[in-house]
Amino acid sequence: MEKNKLFTLGIEEEFQIIDPESRELKSHIQQILEDGKSLLSENVKSEMHQSVVEMGTDICTDIHDARKQVTKLRHDLACLAKKQGLCVAAAGTHPFSHWKDQKITDGPRYETIVEDMQQVARANLIFGLHVHVGLDDRDIAIHIMNAVRYFLPHIFALSTNSPFWIGRNTGFKSYRSKVFDRFPRTGIPDYFNSLAEYDNFIDLLIKTNCIDNGKKIWWDIRVHPFFETLEFRICDIPMRIDETIALAALMQAVVAKLYKLIRQNLGFRLYRRALIAENKWRAARYGIHGKLIDFGKKQEVDVKHLINELLEFVDDVVDDLGSREELNYIQTILDKGTGADRQLEVWKQSGDFKKVVDYIIEETYSGLNLD
Repeated sequence: MEKNKLFTLGIEEEFQIIDPESRELKSHIQQILEDGKSLLSENVKSEMHQSVVEMGTDICTDIHDARKQVTKLRHDLACLAKKQGLCVAAAGTHPFSHWKDQKITDGPRYETIVEDMQQVARANLIFGLHVHVGLDDRDIAIHIMNAVRYFLPHIFALSTNSPFWIGRNTGFKSYRSKVFDRFPRTGIPDYFNSLAEYDNFIDLLIKTNCIDNGKKIWWDIRVHPFFETLEFRICDIPMRIDETIALAALMQAVVAKLYKLIRQNLGFRLYRRALIAENKWRAARYGIHGKLIDFGKKQEVDVKHLINELLEFVDDVVDDLGSREELNYIQTILDKGTGADRQLEVWKQSGDFKKVVDYIIEETYSGLNLD
């Protein structure tokens, strides 16, 4: 990343590879990678399960560049899948396919993870959205990471898109998060008093053979060990491009607002991991239809009200970022429901998980103009 290139964006989306006849997951990543080498180059990657494909943008200068790149990558991936007689789908879990039926991708990286974590790794058949926001000062990045943790459950609630697991309604709006909780070094991080404390923590884990590098810290937010970014990792992958872009715009705006406060010698109250984790649990369970705890007021407050408060909090940086239109889509999510809400409505009306998969695919392809 170029020096002083603040608040650039990088977006990574993990997609399901679907057989359109059975609507089940298909372990077919190698064929897509082979076909996609010339078209997608470094923007397409395999994941541990062969039924997962990850698409990542280049560095995006602003939210408009991000929309163009995300749209093009989804379009090109859908075309590659079509050539193989397949579809792709964006949801945090597949409604009914079982993890035990999926093949593990060959390679030492995934072999090591499976050897270390056994069934926890094999069952980790989940699909997320990761957003990098550019920060070229790691000292400031640590302080922003500390503060932004408070808002993670709010952002997460808007992304919830995984109510089903192995053919069951889990009762959660994001069951993906509960599956990933089984991994070590996940969830909300605690705060760090300084960059040195953060680096010493990572060095200790490496020295004691817990990890071989900082990328094996899978927290919901992290200062990236190799890039000059703050990486948000808490979200389910949303179905629609508009949702992905709205969430990325919100993350970017929160970082920009907290950066502005730091530059004005203003702070933000920090809370312990255990408290914020209470709100994450509520967001996973109820999505945008529950209550979160306002720790300042020591009261439960409707999620929708708190999200509107968050939008007011970042409002003074939105026009500088050029993202007002993208952030306006947050209201659409609040009005029409998250992906989880919409999946559940299709299932309630049809009682057919295949129809739910069809709906996810339809929403994933919205705006791609494939014809």
